[in-house]
Formats: sequence, C-alpha cells, structure tokens
Amino acid sequence: MLTSYHINEVLDRAFREDIGAGDLTTIYTVPSNAAGNGRLLAREKGLLAGVNAAVAAFCYLDNSVECECLLSDGDPVEEGSLVMMVNGPFKPILSSERIAMNLLQRLSGIATQTARWAEEIKDYPARLVDTRKTTPGLRLLEKYAVRIGGGLNHRLALDGGILIKENHITAAGGIGEAVRSIRNRAPFTLRIEVEVTSLEELEEALDAGADIIMLDNMKPALMQQAVELNNGRALLEASGNITRQHLKEVASTGVDFISCGALTHSSRVLDFSFVLKR
Repeated sequence: MLTSYHINEVLDRAFREDIGAGDLTTIYTVPSNAAGNGRLLAREKGLLAGVNAAVAAFCYLDNSVECECLLSDGDPVEEGSLVMMVNGPFKPILSSERIAMNLLQRLSGIATQTARWAEEIKDYPARLVDTRKTTPGLRLLEKYAVRIGGGLNHRLALDGGILIKENHITAAGGIGEAVRSIRNRAPFTLRIEVEVTSLEELEEALDAGADIIMLDNMKPALMQQAVELNNGRALLEASGNITRQHLKEVASTGVDFISCGALTHSSRVLDFSFVLKR
C-alpha cells in the first residue's frame, strides 16, 4: 500500500539530488515576496496517476504552498484538462516544480499504458500483471500506477513471494529439488511459483506441487498445449517478450495471468505543463 511515508522517502532523495546546495536561478531572480498561482494542465489524452505525489512535492519545501486538485488519480484527462492549481510563494513552487512534474508524468504514463493494455484483454479471464522491472527507488509508486491503470501487482520485492526461476533451478539441482526444499523450510501459507520453458518442465513442476507456473517465452501455440496439460491444476502465468500487439492471442490461450515488464520499464511519460501567474 502506497502511503505518505513512502512518498516522502522518494521526495527526500529527489530533492537532495535536484537542489543540491540550492536552486541558484530561483535564489538570484525571484523576489522573496513574489507569490501567486500556477496552473498544471494535461497536454495529451491519458489516465491520471501520481496527483498526491505531485502535491507532496509542491508542498515539500514550504507548507504554506496550497494545492487545489481538480482531478484525482484514475481520472481520464484530455489535452488542456486542468489538473490542479498551486498557490503560494514562487520560490518554493519553482524549486519543486520539476520533481512534482516528473512524478506526475512518470506515474500517469504507466497508468495510461496499463489501461490501454488492459483494455485489449477485457473480454478474457486473464489479468495483466507487472514485474520487478521498475525504476530503482520508485517501485512502490510505479506499481501503484499499474493498479490505477487496472493491472495487478506481482511481488513488490523478493520477500513478497516465492518464484523459482531458471538459475534457482540450476543452483538447486532441478525443479523437484527446489520445490521440495521450499516445502520443507518455508511457511505452508506461501504459494510457490515455478518458471518453465517447456511442456516437460511443466510436467515436472506440476508433479512437484507448484501452485503457480510461469510459462516463460512460450509461443501461443505451446501455451495452449500447456493450458490443456495443466487442466486447472495450477495457476498459469504467461511471461517473456509480451507486447501489446499479441496480448489478445496470449489471453485467448486460457492462461490466468499475463506479466509484462514493459508496463513499468517502457511506458512513455504523459505530458503536462505548469505555468505561473502573479
């Protein structure tokens, strides 16, 4: 769950990075008593996410800054949509503008792309899922944006579940060995997911008692065979090189989940503008 604590952690790092010893341009050009308001507008169609993060950024340096939000996370925007009004002294507003905009643009871009991808498979039972391929330090915010767009979250971190991948299998000595080791050591409430690349590995994972099986880089025809072989024994997740162009084809195979790193690592930012008035 995304909280103000998580947002402030991100802002602490962002302001140290961006301001350094001080915003020299603002210090030397803006009178201390200069104040007014700014309008934050969308410059293209999309889905809004990160409004609370942007508000927290604008108020970070001076809590006398006030933000009036006209729209909220999950609201659609068009070109020219007024998202918020920011009122207060110009110095802190100017020094925080870039961070506020960066977060809003990034998260809205992820939410927008996720919503468009989810729309492609709305007529199928399969659900769209993100991955851990996120921007370092921004994972909780980016995964929050995926949820705003209608996707589901995979593990938030390595302690969020068990996923036995190819290198774990190699290190453990096989799928069966890896699953048995976990069954003997981990709490019984934890579900075990295993990555497989062939029908033979799928059989091995099923025999070992895997709860979820990731079909990695399988062609849709092979996924279809995997769904038939599985016959409802485990949840199936399609993963690897998933693109929007063949989402429907993958969903039509009957898998339960489709995970895609591109939701976070390749989403284009949504464009906004911010203009001050005295």
